[in-house]
Amino acid sequence: MAHLTIGILNGDDIGHEIVPTAVRIARAAAARTGLDIDWRPMPIGRSALDTHGSTMPDGTLETLSTLDGFILGPIGHRAYPKVIGAINPHPILRKHFGLFANVRPTRSFPGLGALFDDVDLVIVRENNEGFQPDRNVVAGSGEFRPTHDTTISVRVITRAGSYRVAKAALELARTRRRKLTIVHKDTVFKLGCGMFVEECYRAAEQFPDVAVDEVIVDTFAMRLLRDPQTFDVVVTTNMFGDILSDEAAGLVGGLGMAPGLCIGEGNIAMAQAAHGSAPDIAGKGIVNPYAMVESTRMLLEWLGHNRGIAEALAAASMMAQATIAALSRPETRTGDIRGITNTEGMTSAIVAAIEKESENVLA
Repeated sequence: MAHLTIGILNGDDIGHEIVPTAVRIARAAAARTGLDIDWRPMPIGRSALDTHGSTMPDGTLETLSTLDGFILGPIGHRAYPKVIGAINPHPILRKHFGLFANVRPTRSFPGLGALFDDVDLVIVRENNEGFQPDRNVVAGSGEFRPTHDTTISVRVITRAGSYRVAKAALELARTRRRKLTIVHKDTVFKLGCGMFVEECYRAAEQFPDVAVDEVIVDTFAMRLLRDPQTFDVVVTTNMFGDILSDEAAGLVGGLGMAPGLCIGEGNIAMAQAAHGSAPDIAGKGIVNPYAMVESTRMLLEWLGHNRGIAEALAAASMMAQATIAALSRPETRTGDIRGITNTEGMTSAIVAAIEKESENVLA
């Protein structure tokens, strides 16, 4: 029997609802495809601060490094108290494991309130450089205040970082519609974005079968609202990708429809939805689990390809079909996407669809 070991990190607020939901659905699919998954719950976030004295307890990184992958729930770090040990875990995880590419798909489904039909694009966001001060330097911070009235933010762009994320995006484009769009602002950031664009085109030389074009970021933001169907795979820098992927989610029903997978050149990946921890709805049982479920499905699919595990690919396919089935009916989807059920109702519907699908396969 094929075997995987996957970590479970619930995160904060709604993470304690949607991560267990995603694991429940993945368990159901794995059980029906013969995939043995050893699930390893681990403390992280505010609950870990209360029990272990740190939002990222000692030994967490070492243990995660022994796994095939892990699921990270949303992190509500803005609400952490200003005490020792209260740090934002997810940039640390991305940097430590070299997860430099944040793959964020956007897809429209009928009946959910999408602004456009037939949207199917993926934004590949560079994950470990850019303006974000918690990940663009080895020590210290890329943002500082030399005087009371002046703050300086430094953006870091490297040739190596730009090339590797472009290559990851090109590899993805090759499996889809073979089109890559580079999004940048080299009209203003002539050196930073200029280097990013240069490295994207250098990487593209290895992919002559992929059509490559480029769009200035502000123009892309406008076109994303006018003709999103024209885009396939998009590659861009860290902050641009963060903003644009949220805009893209707004086209198809909101952040509850925004999954993500963090990958690198190594053999470990992290499922992480794009949305935050939503403390305002935590504990009410109404959160849309799609983004976390789909992120987990993407993790199984990636592991299936990475390790050549047919059972993982079959489980991912089963999860996809069952989720689409649940999204197709108002009775089995949550209120934010024009449904009438809650988190448990949608989860149960997906699990039931998996069970029905597996019965049909065996029949």
